[in-house]
Amino acid sequence: MAYKVLVVDDSSFFRRRLADILNKDNNLTVIDVAVNGQEAVDKAIALKPDVITMDIEMPILNGIDAVRQIMAKAPTAVLMFSSLTHQGAKATLEALDAGALDFLPKKFNEIAQNSDEAGALLRQRVTELARRKKIVTRQFTSTSDRSRKTVTANAPIKQSLSSLERSKLSPVHSRTTTSASLSTSKNSAAISSSFKHSSGKKYKLLAIGTSTGGPVALQKVLTQIPENFPLPIILIQHMPAAFTSAFASRLNVLCKINVKEAQDGDVLKAGCAYLAPGGRQMIIEGNENNAKLKILDDNSPRITYKPSVDISFGSAAKVYAGNVLAVILTGMGADGREGSRMLKSKGATVWSQNEQTCVVYGMPQAVTVAGISQLELPIEDFSAAIIKEVAHG
Repeated sequence: MAYKVLVVDDSSFFRRRLADILNKDNNLTVIDVAVNGQEAVDKAIALKPDVITMDIEMPILNGIDAVRQIMAKAPTAVLMFSSLTHQGAKATLEALDAGALDFLPKKFNEIAQNSDEAGALLRQRVTELARRKKIVTRQFTSTSDRSRKTVTANAPIKQSLSSLERSKLSPVHSRTTTSASLSTSKNSAAISSSFKHSSGKKYKLLAIGTSTGGPVALQKVLTQIPENFPLPIILIQHMPAAFTSAFASRLNVLCKINVKEAQDGDVLKAGCAYLAPGGRQMIIEGNENNAKLKILDDNSPRITYKPSVDISFGSAAKVYAGNVLAVILTGMGADGREGSRMLKSKGATVWSQNEQTCVVYGMPQAVTVAGISQLELPIEDFSAAIIKEVAHG
């Protein structure tokens, strides 16, 4: 049975174009279109689509407010279309915070070299979101989730915590591991859905890699990290160049730690997170006591992701050896597997997000099936587990 798609856009040309592209896949069917946000809300309730593609700027009700109402009344997987501008980035991040799962540039030539490649990518993204429909329903069934506030430039500035110990979250609740949660690979790491005891290992760096679903996942993790966190943090999120500055600024407002878009020559400091700039590569140079970031232009057709988790993690392995806590969160593909393999071979610790809470269980699955991940956790447990592991609580 084909997945049902509702296309929302005030441009008749773009609606027809999207419908033509999506209907080329026998597993996808565009069941209807909407010309504004209010019509999108009404049709989401009435038609119950598996996925909605949503424009941001529309009459009557804009895409952000439409997403917010849909998540409150008829939770549905939403793919946003955005312009690759700073303002477009801010609007898209607000839409993701409202409940959208993913986004793509509205100009297809900005995501692919030709129309066939762009169409294939669009169909792949829509199909992946349709498969993960249940995660949307889980995330937006509680009143607290439905009433989440959108962060604006006037949002409250960071709140300070006096000590790492006082900032610790309550222990992760005990969970029962079922056979369904175990990896299908004989060589994969044993999977645990709870984190109870610190390993006692010393760390010099926290490294996090993610892609589809990553902006919301990173926000959930980083907002619970205390301002006096004793390690520097590197963040590699697959994201267009126009988006990373806005995303770093948003996280900096939300988080107690400092968050910035990484710049060439940045010295890694404890309590600061460095977001790899979109369209470029971020590597670590120097030694573990005086590490710096190098930001490189990358026009190589051999490397799909820019920034690449593999490249950043690989450089971390060379500089920090085993003194790294590496985390792979939700994302499509397998970027991060080889970098994590390099880190683990040096004695580093590698964790991954569990399938049940991923928007797309691609990157975490890659490190789990390869036997690299030593612990798999739901997204809501990562902050407490990281704090406990680093502080040896």
